[in-house]
Amino acid sequence: MVDAKTDRLIIGAGAVGLAIARQLAMAGDQVVLIESNSSFGMETSSRNSEVIHAGIYYPANSHKARLCVKGAHMMYAYCAARGVKTNQLGKLIVATDHEQEARLDTILKAGKANDVPDLTLIGKDQVHALEPDLRAVAAIHSPFTGVVDSHNYMAALEADAENHGAIIAYQSRFIDAEKHSYGYHVRINSQGEEIIFACQTLINAAGHGAHLVSHAISGIAADTTPPHYMAKGQYFTTTRKPPFQHLIYPVPSGGGLGIHLTLDCSGGARFGPDINWVDQPSYDVDPAYADQFHQSISTYWPALKRDELVPAWAGLRPKIWPDGSHFQDFTFHDASIHGCEGYLALYAIDSPGLTSSLAIAEYVAERLI
Repeated sequence: MVDAKTDRLIIGAGAVGLAIARQLAMAGDQVVLIESNSSFGMETSSRNSEVIHAGIYYPANSHKARLCVKGAHMMYAYCAARGVKTNQLGKLIVATDHEQEARLDTILKAGKANDVPDLTLIGKDQVHALEPDLRAVAAIHSPFTGVVDSHNYMAALEADAENHGAIIAYQSRFIDAEKHSYGYHVRINSQGEEIIFACQTLINAAGHGAHLVSHAISGIAADTTPPHYMAKGQYFTTTRKPPFQHLIYPVPSGGGLGIHLTLDCSGGARFGPDINWVDQPSYDVDPAYADQFHQSISTYWPALKRDELVPAWAGLRPKIWPDGSHFQDFTFHDASIHGCEGYLALYAIDSPGLTSSLAIAEYVAERLI
């Protein structure tokens, strides 16, 4: 027996799920958003660097390239309109030797192919003028990169969605779903009570649980669902105030962007993330990794001392490849892949998912038309 009906049911209240709920509710749809945790953004969306990425690194015409660049423009405008704090500090991608310097040109070309605004390649003297304490032989300057108060950003998305009629149910866990003529019957456990929703469209934005959601929907062949892997990223802070005014990134390596220095909207500094492939969720930070962090950071900030690093927090990034050897794009599966009309699954929404969230929501809405 069906307990309630809605046009769109969304699973997962991270930044992307909230943005989709807002987008569809503002379009006049009946929207229900369910989240197993007690509040929004308690997993991937709250355990990251809070960077508004410019879209430099990604292959041209990939989802990440298009949605990151568009999403960054949208995020700055949205946050300004809603009073959410951002800080467009700019970023330096630094080469600390001539081998790395040779790779900057490739990165610069990729960024320009993606229409990233105002990218420039600068030499040692220009780097020193911007950041006197930074050790580098050259750098790419990206003035479009910034940081955002991610919690208040998600709170604004939540408020917009609810103000346009969306229902957001926390502590509500997806159990399974069956395809019906109307759409889907979705069984959830909401604070201990089992409820069946009928929905026309089912949207899976469950992050690390996206593959499990698809496996629990009747009619979805298991071999159409990508595998799921977890890349753990640890962060450290420092007991001293870094002397930098920009975000500092090394030349990328090993499937990630390297152990970078970011400054949050309150002026606090953090280093990370590193990459560790794990089989089970874990948010602990191993203090022993301070040696590895110090070795990496000291290549561009040699004044930092090992004992000035302090363990902070860790995050988990959803992956569909088990290592960093493949480019992982945002992945969207609809009926053309899994065969079930009215079901859209989002996989591998890792960085730059926060930056791209408004653009992803717009893209999802367009695919549902």
